[in-house]
Amino acid sequence: MTPQELLKKIRRIQIRTSHMASDVFAGHYHSAFKGQGMEFEEVREYQPGDDIRNIDWNVTARQGRPFIKRFREEREQTVMLLVDASASQAFGTTGPLKRDVVTEIGATLAFSAITNNDKVGLIIFSDRIENHVQPAKGTRHVLRVIRELLTCTPTGRGTDIAGALEHLNHVLRRRAVVFIVSDFRAPDYEPQLRIARRRHDIVPIIVSDPGERTLPPLGIVEWIDNETGARHVVDTSSRRFREHFAYVATSQRNRIEAMFKRLKSDGIQLTTDESIVDPLTRYFRKREARIRSGR
Repeated sequence: MTPQELLKKIRRIQIRTSHMASDVFAGHYHSAFKGQGMEFEEVREYQPGDDIRNIDWNVTARQGRPFIKRFREEREQTVMLLVDASASQAFGTTGPLKRDVVTEIGATLAFSAITNNDKVGLIIFSDRIENHVQPAKGTRHVLRVIRELLTCTPTGRGTDIAGALEHLNHVLRRRAVVFIVSDFRAPDYEPQLRIARRRHDIVPIIVSDPGERTLPPLGIVEWIDNETGARHVVDTSSRRFREHFAYVATSQRNRIEAMFKRLKSDGIQLTTDESIVDPLTRYFRKREARIRSGR
């Protein structure tokens, strides 16, 4: 890709995703991802109707009359995009590849973050850390994030989610909203995910392709595993083979969903054959409702 082609592609993504962030998701994102806590503002004298739980007993004892602590919502927060760039992302049977969807969702979330006055950072991983962009604000920074997503040429082929989470916990001390964008086809990473959830607000985004769930009857084909390079010749005209393939795919998907359920993490399911708008909107609304109900 030439520099001119790269600029045009970045510009197209900017126009599309910034529009979604500002016009479609702005209100939902703001409500779903409020500040991570309350920041102390001042101590003032107690007034009738104030919450007695906010009484500052030390100041009250010194002054001989009740005083309360006042807080304000801590609006600014850090959003981290933890993005899978393994070889399995270079797969797609309906037009866009999984990595195209990953780039679009990353750009949309980044623009949503800066619209909400949040910082946004990026960690790209395969079976190693491929790139790390420190969190910052501003449109110029988001364009850099998009450029890194588009131009990343991974040196690794596999997927190490556990290693990516360990890196995240090492470099990011302050609590953050962490979107993990991956197909989650990786060896055991539940212990590291459990640790990360204690410190951060983890949002899994599971990107898949219809061709990973069902096989069309195409006869004898050569099957290549993108991550390992292993090659197999399979007979897709065999109904028994296609049914086994679908069974294995469903079992894998059920295991991932069961793990997120155990961890009480709501995942967002995205596929290459649909727009990202509806799944994201459903997730934001569900999260808004949970916040309003206090759960």
